[in-house]
Amino acid sequence: MLKPALVGYALATACLTVLVPAWGATNSAGGVYPSGINWAVKIGNDLYQTLDEDCQKKINPQTVCTEQADAPEITPVQNQDGGKTPCQVLISTGFVDLINHIAHAKAIDRIQHGYFQQYVSLLAQGPAGNIPPDPPNLTDPRYWSDAVMNEQASYFNQMAGIAISINLSHHYLGHCQKYAGKMPDGKPAPINHLITQAEWEASVKAGTLNALDCALGTQGAAALFEAVGGMPQRPAWADYIAPMNVNIKNLNKQLAQYEAAFYRGGLKLDKPVAGLTKAPRAFVAN
Repeated sequence: MLKPALVGYALATACLTVLVPAWGATNSAGGVYPSGINWAVKIGNDLYQTLDEDCQKKINPQTVCTEQADAPEITPVQNQDGGKTPCQVLISTGFVDLINHIAHAKAIDRIQHGYFQQYVSLLAQGPAGNIPPDPPNLTDPRYWSDAVMNEQASYFNQMAGIAISINLSHHYLGHCQKYAGKMPDGKPAPINHLITQAEWEASVKAGTLNALDCALGTQGAAALFEAVGGMPQRPAWADYIAPMNVNIKNLNKQLAQYEAAFYRGGLKLDKPVAGLTKAPRAFVAN
């Protein structure tokens, strides 16, 4: 079973997000996001604390390692020293920029309906490179009100939480070990190119429970997946978020069902399965 949820602690840190200084923050047209790369590292460390001890043994307590790169990248990374160092999740500064912007667009949508979809369309039609564009007209002071930025911070926490927790699960569910020989050396790549549908579903269940156990709801996760699913032509970075063939509407329905089951006490973690030839059924929802 998971350790007791650090609900009070996680809620407190979520509330403090909008108050932290701009160390490691994302600069954007019109203002600065306090939720920067260092805050993503903090969320990763909190996620580690709620994992089962058997899962923790396979992961570095400093769960997130960072990369200064404009392209959005998040992927599980294997240890490079013969198994002596547990595994981590690599996050680029570009990925933090991206989810800050998606979270901001979702928050702005509350005061300007249609803004989120406008930004999703802009992402899909972005430049040929792997650097997503910023949301439109970010210099508008209405977009930086306290109410909007509080909501932006909440969405960011939930997006970062689900993205990190899913990638963490690839370590303790055995997916990284299974596909280690197929992952390119020396550069990040989406493991979503390799895993099966069953393995993806197992990781989504695992990551959702891990995030919920840190008091991170699924609304931000649903918005992140919605952004990917709303693109008729997906850029390369979208594969770090979800496999190409995933039905996003069904995925988001499942997230809501997991959250409801969690609060009923019916979403539980089975012990990780050691075998690597078949994806484990990581969770059961009563």
